[in-house]
Amino acid sequence: MGKTAFLFPGQGAQYLGMGRDVASLYKNSKQIFTMASEALDMDVESLCYEEEDKLNQTEYTQPAILTTTMAILEAVKEHGIEADVMAGLSLGEYSALVAGDVLDFKEAVKLVRKRGKFMEEAVPDGKGSMAAVLGLTPEVVEDICGDIDGIVMPANYNCPGQIVIAGEVEALNEACSKLEEAGARRVLKLNVSGPFHTPMLRDAANRLSEELEEIALNDIKTPYITNVTGELVEDSQDIKTLLTKQVVSPVRWEETIKNMIDDGVETFIEIGPGKSLSGFVKKIDKSKQILNIQDIKSLEKAIRILDI
Repeated sequence: MGKTAFLFPGQGAQYLGMGRDVASLYKNSKQIFTMASEALDMDVESLCYEEEDKLNQTEYTQPAILTTTMAILEAVKEHGIEADVMAGLSLGEYSALVAGDVLDFKEAVKLVRKRGKFMEEAVPDGKGSMAAVLGLTPEVVEDICGDIDGIVMPANYNCPGQIVIAGEVEALNEACSKLEEAGARRVLKLNVSGPFHTPMLRDAANRLSEELEEIALNDIKTPYITNVTGELVEDSQDIKTLLTKQVVSPVRWEETIKNMIDDGVETFIEIGPGKSLSGFVKKIDKSKQILNIQDIKSLEKAIRILDI
């Protein structure tokens, strides 16, 4: 019998009303929202259900997604669904660490709020951005970015034919033009507040590193794969360094999924708002069983498919 992987989404997956139906039906899910509100001294349910402008500010987006993801996971766990291995995209890596009992939830929700704030403050508004490049190989994207003056580079290797680049606005715009000339199917500018996963966020990484020093981590029980290398983390002592590096390093998501498949994963379950990670897995290997659980309807569908 094949292994099961849990995948957790990152920033950009948020939407108004996320987690509401799960929290209304599952007591433990509701408790997650209560714990987050206590930890942050704010109403996290109101943030997720009613405050769209605030929800899209990085400082609030990150704790909102982590909280919603953990609330949905509580509902999933009540049905006995378990993972053999886990990974999360960018912010989602914190969800994987909480899910694996490596990181305390209340500590994590405070930490990712600071992470969001640090990332937002690291680069002045309008100085950096990101774009999704569709239909080119990593080598072509890397070569074109490497030939441009200024900072621009791959930030996310999502799946075959989809790479996100990030950097200084002028360099990014030039790269977008050259990538279109090189035959990119599409180049889409992303509505984000900074050039995430590039060295331009060094200041955010340094500030995050200081915060991580104060955090206690438990031993890794459920294997998890880090964005920085796309490989399993063996020792929890490496986690703080990897989470710091993650802010300034590209996310190796395609490699993460391929390594899971090589390790015998047959079922991928995306847990949290949205379903973009499921889409990436389908592009990597559509022969695998791929489910996403983001609300009661999708949870019930997953239970039927998994025959629980």
